[in-house]
Amino acid sequence: MRLPRGLVARLLIAQLAVVGVAGLALIATAAIVGPQLFTEHLRHTGESSPLVVQHAEEAFASAFAIALAVSLLMALITAGLVSLLVVRRIAASVTDLADAADAIAAGDYAVTVPSGGFGTEMTRLSGAFTRMSRRLATTETTRTGMLADLSHELRTPLATLEAYIDGMEDHVVPAEPASYAVMRDQVGRLRRLAIDVREASALEEHALALHLETVDPGDQVRTAVQFALPSYQAKGVELTHASDGPVPPIRVDPARIQQVLGNLLANALRHTPPGGHVAVSTSAVGSVVQIAVADDGEGIPTDQLDDVFTRFHRIDPSRASHDGSGSGLGLTIARGLIAGHGGTLTAASDGPGTGSTFTIKLRAEVT
Repeated sequence: MRLPRGLVARLLIAQLAVVGVAGLALIATAAIVGPQLFTEHLRHTGESSPLVVQHAEEAFASAFAIALAVSLLMALITAGLVSLLVVRRIAASVTDLADAADAIAAGDYAVTVPSGGFGTEMTRLSGAFTRMSRRLATTETTRTGMLADLSHELRTPLATLEAYIDGMEDHVVPAEPASYAVMRDQVGRLRRLAIDVREASALEEHALALHLETVDPGDQVRTAVQFALPSYQAKGVELTHASDGPVPPIRVDPARIQQVLGNLLANALRHTPPGGHVAVSTSAVGSVVQIAVADDGEGIPTDQLDDVFTRFHRIDPSRASHDGSGSGLGLTIARGLIAGHGGTLTAASDGPGTGSTFTIKLRAEVT
């Protein structure tokens, strides 16, 4: 015999089978024990008439059978109704989850699962499923945006390389060191872009591991300044470092903090003209350590202070067409890394031409 495949039917049959087996066990037990006990009690009454004893035993058996049959029927009906209600509630919740899973498989990440499940476990499962679908929606939006931005950013270096290669093949562009230098710069830009995209994706997916150590913030800043100094000297921009009193240690990944400081210093150099000045300062405010990178360069419009941390955002979009510096992801990665350390990275500026300040805030190490 082929069993029904539906969850409701299977659970209902299982519940009725349990009640049925329990009823049969009750009947068997009562049939064996009941008459013997009745006969024993009847014997203790002193009744010796065979006719009376036979009539009493027949009356007991008849009443017992009727009572047992009615009780068993009512138990089966009650168990069936209760089981039907329970399994229908459970099946409804499971059906909602299955429908939501089908919707997500079809690409509809905005689906939500009703939270009125049967029991706290189903409610938790529905909530977890809804959170998962929202997380997938965010990931998909991020992925789509990243691909669109990446496609846009790849156009300029690829177009430049194609133009130079075609020009050399047609003998329009001379095959000289200057031409190769331009091509090499564009290849370097593509390489930086590939590395930064990989790290930005890992940050957004919370898949970037941090190796924490207790370090001196001042030492970290001095190291970053030392590495950046040659680039600053080459452009003619002054770079200084000052500490506002003693600063407590912080627990961070030194390599990642160097990456953040390097990105901030590179960004400041990119937007500060020759003869300008960039100052890096460290200070402590209560249990918070602050590292600020301030420049007197181009500045940031006040309505773009948060936008500068968006992927591929440029204050002046025209810069992307003719300067190959930066991948457009440096500040995005810097903020993501600081957030991964439990800190914040913010930008401040009074507007174009007034310079800008990027401030890192991290918790001091508790000793």
